Amino acid sequence: MCGILAVLGCVDNSQAKRSRIIELSRRLRHRGPDWSGLHCHQDCYLAHQRLAIVDPASGDQPLYNEDKTVVVTVNGEIYNHKQLKEKLKSHQFRTGSDCEVIAHLYEEYGEDFVDMLDGMFSFVLLDTRDRSFIAARDAIGITPLYIGWGLDGSVWFASEMKALSDDCERFMSFLPGHMYSSKQGGFRRWYNPPWYPEKIPSTPYDPKVLREAFEKAVLKRLMTDVPFGVLLSGGLDSSLVAAVAARYLACSDAARQWGSQLHTFCIGLKGSPDLKAAREVADYIGTRHHEFHFTVQEGIDALEEVIYHIETYDVTTIRASTPMFLMSRKIKSLGVKMVLSGEGSDEIFGGYLYFHKAPNKEEFHEETCRKIKALHLYDCLRANKSTSAWGLEARVPFLDKEFINVAMSIDPEWKMIRPDLGRIEKWVLRNAFDDDQKPYLPKHILYRQKEQFSDGVGYSWIDGLKDHAEKQITDSMLMNASFIYPENTPTTKEGYYYRTIFEKFFPKNAARSTVPGGPSVACSTAKAVEWDAAWAKNPDPSGRAALGVHASAYEEAADAGAGAMDV
Repeated sequence: MCGILAVLGCVDNSQAKRSRIIELSRRLRHRGPDWSGLHCHQDCYLAHQRLAIVDPASGDQPLYNEDKTVVVTVNGEIYNHKQLKEKLKSHQFRTGSDCEVIAHLYEEYGEDFVDMLDGMFSFVLLDTRDRSFIAARDAIGITPLYIGWGLDGSVWFASEMKALSDDCERFMSFLPGHMYSSKQGGFRRWYNPPWYPEKIPSTPYDPKVLREAFEKAVLKRLMTDVPFGVLLSGGLDSSLVAAVAARYLACSDAARQWGSQLHTFCIGLKGSPDLKAAREVADYIGTRHHEFHFTVQEGIDALEEVIYHIETYDVTTIRASTPMFLMSRKIKSLGVKMVLSGEGSDEIFGGYLYFHKAPNKEEFHEETCRKIKALHLYDCLRANKSTSAWGLEARVPFLDKEFINVAMSIDPEWKMIRPDLGRIEKWVLRNAFDDDQKPYLPKHILYRQKEQFSDGVGYSWIDGLKDHAEKQITDSMLMNASFIYPENTPTTKEGYYYRTIFEKFFPKNAARSTVPGGPSVACSTAKAVEWDAAWAKNPDPSGRAALGVHASAYEEAADAGAGAMDV
């Protein structure tokens, strides 16, 4: 992952302004420690902090067309860049960067090329011939992007809020699947897949089609010129990513550079469910496995730094980001710069335990649509910013555009959790990889119950966070929370504690408005809380809050700090 900062149409184009842009761009250097670039044209500035994954030798940014009249700064990976270059044979490419195609596509097709890109990306493109510009973010929001407005009429774009929050009067998260055009004076959605209107699909379930679509999604993400691996928690999603990558790695270009043995990584408290399951999966598929441990105190000590980097006060996101943040530092120390990860599957297939209570297939499908549309505020934000804090790139095969189209076209009746038919959560995905002839995973791993990452690293992690917050936040502080924080008022001491840290780094109203709110149980949307009256009494985002569903569910009358157990 790289860091981009663009300031367009500012009144001041002095050396002092240039120095300020450089200073702000440095706030993103953790995202791109390999090189810094800056292009200035009159009152426009495009800055870039590079993490070199493809073409490390010559792909420094900003990137240009042939005569340098089109300038682009990009954060991301374009997996189909070779196919796109075939459509651009009349153009001369300066680098081997996958992102350079963006400048040439703009020359060839104008502003209507974004849907041609297959990848994860945020970019800002400046046409110096008329000083017009466009900005765009990938379909789901895997890469982060913010937009802001200065009092001088300038428009700002940045990979992280910290690079523009001090200088913009107002700013917000840039919507996924959208682009901003200065010529048209605003946003428009470029991503319009069949599932977006939430119409109920009717395509019959075909396990072979689903499996092949996912294998293709994993394989295209092995595009790399640097060492890489897979984040392996031992749950279904990360295990499938690792199993498919391990199976097909030998025939990839990456294997010719880095060998055919896959590296996998896991973190947890000693004795946690994830560590045990990940070790078993790694042994089964034959990876070189790296197991990291952390203590509750080490996680607590990292909280301020984690919240500074991930830029949210959402409780679930912070719980899960902290171990991921600690693990990413360890992975980077081994010389690895890119990892595959399993985010997105639960949203697409209704994998969270609260989906057991979905009353019908219509509400099940609509909830999956809502969850996918909100990923940029939760799991995508966590996966990107926790890893990018240490200059590590995370790629997410489940959020491949084509794979989502296949998975979201399935009649949701097949996704419904039906114990009477032996179908647990994500049965359609599990069944697609249930191959007795050439098994991908051991059966008990393939059918392991869903664990949210913050639970799976060790149940005492969440209990420890709650205990720590209890000592920091008094009863009277929580009682008066609505007066101190009238917007998204924290309802627990843990939430209040995270909010105080966030406000220290990001005190503006615009910053707190970038974080979603509302009731949630086991990661549900506010709408799905209505599925079970008992959930309103226990609005906790942990998977264990799904009363009557999780094997280690909180007792309704007991304290939420249940002891750990392996599943």
